[in-house]
Amino acid sequence: MNLLKMAALGAAVALSGSIATAQEKFITIGTGGQTGVYYVVGQSICRLVNRGSDSHGLKCTAPSTGGSIANINAIAAGDMDMGVAQSDWQYHAYNGSSQFEGKQVEDLRAVFSVHGEPFTVVARTDSGIKSFDDLFGKRVNIGNPGSGQRATMEVVLNAVGKSIDDFSLASELKPAEQSAALGDNKVDAIIYTVGHPNGSIQEAASTIESHIVPVTGPAIDTLVSENPYYAKAVIPGGMYKGTDQDVETFGVKATFVTSANVPDEVVYEVVKAVFENFNRFKDLHPAFENLNEEDMISAGLSAPLHPGAEMYYKERGWIN
Repeated sequence: MNLLKMAALGAAVALSGSIATAQEKFITIGTGGQTGVYYVVGQSICRLVNRGSDSHGLKCTAPSTGGSIANINAIAAGDMDMGVAQSDWQYHAYNGSSQFEGKQVEDLRAVFSVHGEPFTVVARTDSGIKSFDDLFGKRVNIGNPGSGQRATMEVVLNAVGKSIDDFSLASELKPAEQSAALGDNKVDAIIYTVGHPNGSIQEAASTIESHIVPVTGPAIDTLVSENPYYAKAVIPGGMYKGTDQDVETFGVKATFVTSANVPDEVVYEVVKAVFENFNRFKDLHPAFENLNEEDMISAGLSAPLHPGAEMYYKERGWIN
């Protein structure tokens, strides 16, 4: 090959490389604390998306964040493309209610739901806490500002006619910090709205004598009956040391959301990456074990489906 042809070939390769680079699109998924299942959800979705980067050009990252409300706010501000959020906060954000009153996120769009998330109270056995009412007057970690669990805790307190002032201490530790605080006797109980089994709770249960506390009663019954995004839930006995019997509580769904401003083809490719590698996705965390497609495209979704997700679900014949 002569020098002229080699130069032309080199120029063509350089041009094609620059086109490929230009076509690459970076997307960011908001998750939660690194010990929680939200972080695993985001990382797992990105892992599946990035497996197909050569064909669709998407590069995905899923950093740790403050959780549900922080993710929705970041999506609304255009700082993140997608994120994981509790089903109750998806509802409130889209409808402009509760903490989103006057701050409605009209462009919020649903993509799919993931695992169930029971509202979970873990208490030191030596604290004497056996019911939710026993928390008052005790030292309780209520969760970091911006997290869905903190916001849901405030909803529950309001439902039972109490406030944060009714605790002797209301700490605001992140999920990654709260198990150590329980073990070090800095708090008597921790609150976590999370999928099970959870590594952070397992760590706490193996470090000190603790147990999961039921969250039941008339106020909880009313909360569940009046709000479609809540449902009764059971945390199976034997999952954690110190909790041998099933524990009744209530919970939400983890949902995957985005903005109407994210291009249809981007959301389509993300959804396709998950559902065409569905068994692989389910294997990435025990909380995903019982997922099924039918529930994931309907349960806990109150914002409109993003057109990109809708396109894929119609192709599969799952919706009309």
